[in-house]
Amino acid sequence: MRQLILITFIVLTGFSMGALAASLTIHQQGRKFSSDSVSIKAGEKLTFVNDDTVPHNIYSASSGNEFNLGSQAPGTSTDVTFTEAGDVQVLCAIHPRMKMAVKITN
Repeated sequence: MRQLILITFIVLTGFSMGALAASLTIHQQGRKFSSDSVSIKAGEKLTFVNDDTVPHNIYSASSGNEFNLGSQAPGTSTDVTFTEAGDVQVLCAIHPRMKMAVKITN
């Protein structure tokens, strides 16, 4: 019985910790990001929301945190989880002036 209680506690605690992972929303409007730079912890996610009237293609080629959202239509949002500590450059493949720095810490 103690073993069952212990296992139940461990499982519930694990689910609770996952639910605590933070999320920060970055908006895209006027062909720019809502922030030039943000800081998050490894394992946290950024939600990219396209509030613009045109599509965007948000990506990063930064080692350990590479991603490419492809064509993101207006009115859509996509989550990206950053797993490796370091500095990440986020860009739009369609609009070269759209740039954002993300600092990921442990």
